[in-house]
Formats: sequence, structure tokens, C-alpha cells
Amino acid sequence: MSNDLPDIDPGNLHKPDVDLLSLPGEPRHPPRVLMLYGSLRERSYSRFMTLEAKRVLEVLGAEVRVFDPAGLPLVSDSEDAHLKVLELRELSLWSEAQVWCSPERHGAMTGVMKTQIDWLPLAPIGGVRPTQGRTLALMQVCGGSQSFNTVNQMRILGRWMRMITIPNQSSVPKAFTEFDDDGRMKPSPFYNRMVDVMEELVKFTLLTRGRAAYLVDRYSERVESAEELSKRVNVRSI
Repeated sequence: MSNDLPDIDPGNLHKPDVDLLSLPGEPRHPPRVLMLYGSLRERSYSRFMTLEAKRVLEVLGAEVRVFDPAGLPLVSDSEDAHLKVLELRELSLWSEAQVWCSPERHGAMTGVMKTQIDWLPLAPIGGVRPTQGRTLALMQVCGGSQSFNTVNQMRILGRWMRMITIPNQSSVPKAFTEFDDDGRMKPSPFYNRMVDVMEELVKFTLLTRGRAAYLVDRYSERVESAEELSKRVNVRSI
């Protein structure tokens, strides 16, 4: 157990058992997790919570990368080649699971969070969709009383992005009281819930990643592909 997790009870944090969640022949490498957070503030509680969750994920056996949204442009037709856009898309293609953590602002996710999601297309990149079939965990931090507006909105987006969104989620009220001066999350039921969510994400990722392509294989897309093939063959035969 890492010394960087002083609030974890090591006897009760169990690393998910790959053999119980994967079939023979399925991947055995560490789950690849991309984490996105929704604030550019220097003292960003969504970033603090993301980094706290990253520490837990790594102890649970995951390989984790956190995307820094600073410098990411607003979505436009002319910015596809922007280095931050390319970085985000490459990380999404690399990932097998994702964690989205946003502050709630005016009863909704932040523009920073939405911009990151909007830069991830549904269409394939190099033949691979950057979000389809990945597992997704959702978290939010609140400036006041507890709300679930942001995680509910992101859950809709996760479904729209064809992701496997896990049932559990985390919402931290009055986040300014839940982190110390160094940005570390204090021990509390909210901390324990965050650990629950990360543990569940790893389990669902191990369970689904080896068969994600089959789970998201769709009749409508197979029909469309057949129609496109027919068009190409007919054009060639003319």
C-alpha cells in the first residue's frame, strides 16, 4: 500500500481479481484510465479530487493519465490539428476507461468540462471510435450543498458517447471544506465513496474491456455497412 494514501485502510482495499472478471485469453495488462477534470483554477477542487482518485486507481492496479485542459481551444472547424486537441484524442483512443470530474457551476457542468467532451468525436479516428465501449466513472464537486446535476448531465453525455457508465458516482458538497491546504482530500464518507467509485470502475473495466467490441456491435451499423459496401460494388461494376 502506498504511503501516499494515509486515509486508506489497507486491509479493506482489495485489488480487483483479474481472474474473477476476465475470461481466458482476454487482456491482462493494467487497465488504462484517462481522467478529465473541469476547472482551470489554481486551487481547483475537481483537479484535487481527480488526483486523489488517481492515487487510488494506481494502487488498484491501473495505468492512469490525467489530461490538463489548459490551452484547449473552443470547438471549431479550424482547430482539429491543435496540439491539445490531438493530445486529448490520442489519450481517449489509448484509454479503456475514463473518469470525468467537474465542478457544478450554475447548476451544470463547466464549459471547460463540456469542451473536452465535445472535442471527442463519435466518428472513428483511424478506424477506432475514441469513446465507444470504454467504461466511465463520474464525479462532481459542489461549492454549496450537495447536488447531482452535473453527474446526471455527464451520465447523459456518457450514454451519448456510447460509453459503459458505471452505476456508482460521487458528489462532494462544500468541497472547500473537504480538502486541506495541500489539496489532499480529508477522511470522510465522501472520501470513502470516491474510493468505492474507483474500485467499481476498475472491476467493470476488467469485466468488459475484452468484449467491448462485441457489446457495442449494433444491427443498425451492420446494415449501414452492408449498404455502403453494396454502393461501392455497384459503382465499380458500372
